[in-house]
Amino acid sequence: MVGVFVAASYGDVNDFSYGVITPLVAFLMACLGAALGLRCTVRALSMDRPGRAGWLALGATAIGTGIWTMHFIAMIGFSVAQVKIGYDEPVTIASLLVAIAVVGIGIFIVGVLGRGRCCSAASSPVSVSP
Repeated sequence: MVGVFVAASYGDVNDFSYGVITPLVAFLMACLGAALGLRCTVRALSMDRPGRAGWLALGATAIGTGIWTMHFIAMIGFSVAQVKIGYDEPVTIASLLVAIAVVGIGIFIVGVLGRGRCCSAASSPVSVSP
C-alpha cells in the first residue's frame, strides 16, 4: 500500500509533546489571523476600487498566515520517539506562500466581483482549500 504510514515501526507517536497548550495556541493564532483578515476584507469592500487591492492583499496575507501558523504550531507539537523530525526551509516557506496565494484568490474574487451569491459560491471552495 503506497502512502501508508505505520507509526509502530518508527517509534511511539506523541501528539501533544508540549501538552494541551500547543493546540490551544494553534487555535488562537488561526482565530487571530481570521479576525484580522476579515477586518481588512470588510474595510476593502467599503472603499473605492483604487485603494481596495492593498486591503484585500493584506487580508489574504493575514488569513493565509493564520492558517499556516496554526498548522505549523501543531506540527511543532508533534513528535515520534526515536525519529528526528526536521523541516526543509524552502518547502516550509513555499507552503506559507501557497496558503496566502490560495486565500488571496478567494478574497480577490469577493473583492472584485462583489458580494453576490454567485461570487460567494465561486470563492468559497478556493478559500477553504488550504
